[in-house]
Amino acid sequence: MRDGKVIEQPAEQTMLTQRYTEEAVKFIQEKKAAPFFLYFAHTFPHVPMFASSDFKGKSRAGIYGDAVEELDWSVGQVLGALRSEGLAERTLVVFSSDNGPWLIMGDQGGSAGLLRDGKGSTWEGGMRVPGIMWMPGRIRPGVSNQLAGTLDLFPTALALAGAALPEGVTVDGTNLAPVLFEKKELPARPYFYYRGVQLFACRIGEWKVHFKTQTGYGAAQPESHDPPLLFHLGRDPSEKRNVAAENPAVLAEIQQAVKTHEASVVPGESQLK
Repeated sequence: MRDGKVIEQPAEQTMLTQRYTEEAVKFIQEKKAAPFFLYFAHTFPHVPMFASSDFKGKSRAGIYGDAVEELDWSVGQVLGALRSEGLAERTLVVFSSDNGPWLIMGDQGGSAGLLRDGKGSTWEGGMRVPGIMWMPGRIRPGVSNQLAGTLDLFPTALALAGAALPEGVTVDGTNLAPVLFEKKELPARPYFYYRGVQLFACRIGEWKVHFKTQTGYGAAQPESHDPPLLFHLGRDPSEKRNVAAENPAVLAEIQQAVKTHEASVVPGESQLK
């Protein structure tokens, strides 16, 4: 669809990655004279999986690998367009994902490696994803293990644009510019893991507490934990060793952060009803 109009039905899914990429490059070329925002959400590697004839059957990982290799090509096209238009040094590019692997899809669902569980869960395998930020000449190459999330992109973009935060609303994110451009440390802050409208877990630093757990797909109801489970993700990224009994002070700190958070939340009207 384009602007609400159907341009092809049924869609030729083998061409989606290529078509999206062509549209993205065209958008950059058309908008290059002024500041612009491009949100580029690929269909793949969500199932059902497809790749164009240029990539199908070319990887060692079947159709999943083919689709990922075509995504790699797509990213290259976008970065190449920014370079050729002289925009690379003043454009922040963010590459990330919305969730972990869809494990029930087997070889086409992806992998979280040593992280526990996958998409749909609040275990690390469901929530932790790669985050890559690129801005030549501004962001020095390197790796950071500081905790950030997509909620941080809004205040970061506003800061780079010299715009003020909106008044009268609570913004959950943090400006990442000091991390990106100065390699400074972010202040410690709690991260809250929701499943639907229920708060399942909370993380501060490398400590993570689970109040409820549920596999991504399968279990009908979540399992509540009293006392909650506590894991040190630096020493136990697979969340296998519950160390709550040995660390009551850490558990109490995170529980207090959750109480403060829940007291400040004003539920919005559901947009799904």
